Amino acid sequence: MNQIHIAIAEDNAMALKAIEGKLAHYPDIAVRLKTMNGRLLIDQLPRHQIDLVLMDIDMPVMNGIEATIEIKKRYPQIKVLVLTTFDDDEKIFDSIMAGSSGYLLKEEPREQVYKAICETMSGGAAMSPIIAMKALNLIRNPFNGSTSRQDFGLSPREIELLEQLKNGLTYEQLAANLYISVGTVRKHIENIYRKLQVNNKVNAVKVAIDNRII
Repeated sequence: MNQIHIAIAEDNAMALKAIEGKLAHYPDIAVRLKTMNGRLLIDQLPRHQIDLVLMDIDMPVMNGIEATIEIKKRYPQIKVLVLTTFDDDEKIFDSIMAGSSGYLLKEEPREQVYKAICETMSGGAAMSPIIAMKALNLIRNPFNGSTSRQDFGLSPREIELLEQLKNGLTYEQLAANLYISVGTVRKHIENIYRKLQVNNKVNAVKVAIDNRII
């Protein structure tokens, strides 16, 4: 397999190191360019032969969404794979509309990041499971930026639990699906109830849907 030449746009030094560490396990991945913001990325791209950009969203000077728009205008052949901590509807929607080919959360293990890069280079649209579900919800219920919403500080795992609670799964089924104990499920559910200020799963799901969390 030919090497895939990667650029990384990431303003957090520790996060950048972690990403490089994940990619270092794969000899067919070559990191050719690293920048701290979208503007530097756009300026330096002409000096490198880049196949795919791993793009953070929240960066100074020019954020990842703005940079993606510019890249797709100037270099439509370059793939953009968002790699970020953000999983809210607006950023997912904006990234897709900007022209990104996929959307991953930074918590993904190295195997998933590598698989996503390969899928993207093959013409696929790689997404973290939670992001894929949110993208489907956005298709069913198109995002309106003027709609007020709250995220209530829910973690990705808590949102994943809410998605499955919506489908009526029991605690035992949730535990089996997520490879965690029933006790851990109960703890997550307690945290969800506290954050959403509800006392049962029906109301929890309703609040989550009303605020476009799921």
